Amino acid sequence: MGEKSKLLRFLQSFVEFTNLEKTNGRTDTRVAQIAYILLCHKNVTSIIDQARQLTAMGDVMAIHFDARAKSADYDSLREALADNPSVVFAKTRLKCGWGEWSLVQATLHAVEAAVDAFPRATHFYMLSGDCMPIKTAEHAHDYLDQRDLDFVETYDFFQSDWIKTGFKEERLIYRHWFNERSQSKLFYGSYELQKRLKLNRRVPDDLQIMIGSQWWCLRRQTIEAILEFIAERPDVIRFFRTAWIPDETFFQTLVRHLVPEIEIDNRTLTFLMFSDYGMPVTFYNDHYDLLLAQDFLFARKISPAALDLKDRLGELYQKRDVTFRVSDEGRRLFTFLTGRGRIGERFAPRFWEKDSTIGRERSLLIVTCKKWHVAKRLLDRIGSVSNMPTIEYLFDEEATPLPDLGGIQATLAKRTRHRRALMRMLFEYYGTDRLLICLDPANLDLFKDFYLDRSETRLLEIECQYTDEYLEGHAKRVGLAGEHTSPDTFQTLLPTIRNDVFRETELIRDQNFPEFYRIKERASAEENTGPLADFLGLERAKAREIAEASHLFVD
Repeated sequence: MGEKSKLLRFLQSFVEFTNLEKTNGRTDTRVAQIAYILLCHKNVTSIIDQARQLTAMGDVMAIHFDARAKSADYDSLREALADNPSVVFAKTRLKCGWGEWSLVQATLHAVEAAVDAFPRATHFYMLSGDCMPIKTAEHAHDYLDQRDLDFVETYDFFQSDWIKTGFKEERLIYRHWFNERSQSKLFYGSYELQKRLKLNRRVPDDLQIMIGSQWWCLRRQTIEAILEFIAERPDVIRFFRTAWIPDETFFQTLVRHLVPEIEIDNRTLTFLMFSDYGMPVTFYNDHYDLLLAQDFLFARKISPAALDLKDRLGELYQKRDVTFRVSDEGRRLFTFLTGRGRIGERFAPRFWEKDSTIGRERSLLIVTCKKWHVAKRLLDRIGSVSNMPTIEYLFDEEATPLPDLGGIQATLAKRTRHRRALMRMLFEYYGTDRLLICLDPANLDLFKDFYLDRSETRLLEIECQYTDEYLEGHAKRVGLAGEHTSPDTFQTLLPTIRNDVFRETELIRDQNFPEFYRIKERASAEENTGPLADFLGLERAKAREIAEASHLFVD
């Protein structure tokens, strides 16, 4: 830190300590100072605006910027905020992954930076890059001054119904070393192995595991108690380090362990809603009045495109003497509008509406091949080389591993009926703008529908050779023949099956889809490298590494 910034920070602390801040001709005697703990990984311009807005009213901020992001983005962020003495950065940057301990550790790094840099901070408020205030700074400070409490959701992990579906005790009693989204095969393989060998572990005896929202606001004494506790208890860190989704249990458990119940308000001060399918609701420009009416200080998630909403909320945060009429109608109104199947005038279009879209800025990559095992091998290879999220035949095989999305993924019928909604939710689940899936060539309607979407759609056909033996196996798999079907019957069926496979491919080619590519079993690795590179948007060296995968076309 430069000498100028150090001096500015000293002067700022001195002014705050003596409570001499003058506003509208009166002395502001407020005590609360909020240290915002911001975890972010993109949208540098928005983060800069967010930091400047939130620190303009006397509060401070510690930022952890994901190490997966571009170094140039991080450098520009630091440069833009270098002259702001109310902003510090975590000393260590981590590559964070959803569901991993890395998110908790990144939070701790930012918290430690804030504790060291801002001795007058009375409250530590957890934020993400898509959170914005929905009250004035004056209101937030008064709210915290009047309540000597920690604000954090804490429900008993085992007794409550906070977890609706999916893993529950498995989050804790097994060790999770791999990322469920980017390393799903290793994640579930390791879980099944531990389960089979009964390698479950015990929860630390003196801890009652709690669970709740990761968006908390804690008093300084609570934060300092947590830091002191974990310094003395490495066993607790070891336990949570391999728990699954520890950002929903770590702070929640330790606050309950260290703080008397009477000093905890079991709620978050950040307003967020979830759709019928369990996905976070995004707020848009026409939600301004709705958000201000909620009994919360912040809201999440604000759409990156809601520029007018962001401007209005930013201006609101700096105002004085604003009275808020809290009706807390948000969840009820949302349920009413969506439950009736209407397009709510106060709401941006949702995915169950007729014109649902995957998203204009997203790229859906589709691999099609009648030999499913070939396509699956290719996806596995692409995933290992490029780290792009890949999903196998999700519209053809009900057993395809999918995350729990509130039930929309439960059956093939639901997946197909809500196909664009499903794809949009998968993009959001994996936190990506590029997703690769497999489709059987018979799904012509799905190809057409995805190409009509506003998203970019690319298609790669794998042209294979079909031996009589393979087609016989295919006939059995689809129910055209059984184990006792005679050779003569097979000979009658084979020409029809072969023509059917050929016809499906021709129908796809007849559509003249843009961004259509083809690799061939009979082609060399060098010949297949070009189409793969163009389809995936990869450099040729990586595309060649994929094309050279051994046994790709073996039946």
